[in-house]
Amino acid sequence: MIGATTPSGVSAPDVTPSAATENFPVALRILPARYRHALLAVYDVARHIDQLGDAAQGDRVAALQAFRADLSTFQAGLRPSDRVLVDLAPYASEFGLPLDAFDDLIEANLLDQHVTRYPNFAALLDYCALSAHPIGRLVLAVFGQSTAQRIAWSDTVCAALQILEHCQDVVEDHRAGRVYLPQDQLYAAGLTDTTMLQPGGTAGLRSVVLAQVATCREMLSAGTKLVGELHGWGRVAVAGYVAGGLATADALDGAGGDVTDPENVRPRRVTVLRHGIRLLITSGRR
Repeated sequence: MIGATTPSGVSAPDVTPSAATENFPVALRILPARYRHALLAVYDVARHIDQLGDAAQGDRVAALQAFRADLSTFQAGLRPSDRVLVDLAPYASEFGLPLDAFDDLIEANLLDQHVTRYPNFAALLDYCALSAHPIGRLVLAVFGQSTAQRIAWSDTVCAALQILEHCQDVVEDHRAGRVYLPQDQLYAAGLTDTTMLQPGGTAGLRSVVLAQVATCREMLSAGTKLVGELHGWGRVAVAGYVAGGLATADALDGAGGDVTDPENVRPRRVTVLRHGIRLLITSGRR
C-alpha cells in the first residue's frame, strides 16, 4: 500500500501481508490453512492500525479516525475501502469475528497520540484492555471457543504479553517519546524519564523491568488454565502464544533485566518450543 491514502488524504504506511507474517508466531505456522489465513487477516488489520498510529505521515489522529469510519462501514455490512478490511471480510463472516475488538485497537492507538506515560500498573492494565485484550478475543473467535471464562483468562494472558513486549522495547518506545513502565515504580527506583536510560540508572531500570517480568509470569499462569480448557487447533495455537510469553520472560530474566540491547531479550525458538510442549502436556492433566 505504498503511496495509498486514507479517505482523509493522510498518507498510509506500507502494511502488506508479508509484514504481518514477520510477526506471525512461528508455532502457528503449522495450523491448517483455514485458521492460518484467518489469523493472518486479523493480524494484517491489527498491524495496519498500529502503523497508522506509529508511522503514518501527517495527522495520525485523522488517519486513525478515517480507518475507524471505514471500519464502521464494514460493521454495517457494507463494503469497506481499505484493502485490509476487504481481505478480512470473508473471515469475519465465516468466524463471526467481534469487530468491536478492532475499534478498541484504534482507541488504543488514539490514546498513544496524547498519553505517553502511565502512573501505575493498574493504569497500564487499563491501556492493555484496549491494546491487548482484543487480539486474544479475536483468536478465540477464530477457533469458535469463546466463553466468558476463557475470555477472562485470555485477557490476562494478552495483557502479560503486551507488558513483556513493552519491556523488550523500552529503548525504542523511549525514542518515540513513550514510557510504558509504571511511573511510580520508576520513581521508587530513583529514576525519571530523563535518567532511566543513562548509565547511572542501569541498576534501577533493571529492577523495574524484572518486577514487570515477575508479575507477568504470575499472569501467564492463567494460560495453563486456558490451554487446558481448549481443544483441537485452538489449544495448540494458544499454547504457542503462552509459550512465547514465557520464553520472552526467560530472555528478560536471562539478561538480568538489561533491555538496552533489544537483541539480548528476544526469546529463543527452542525455548518457545519447550514451553509449548510442557503446556500441552501439563494442561492436559487438569
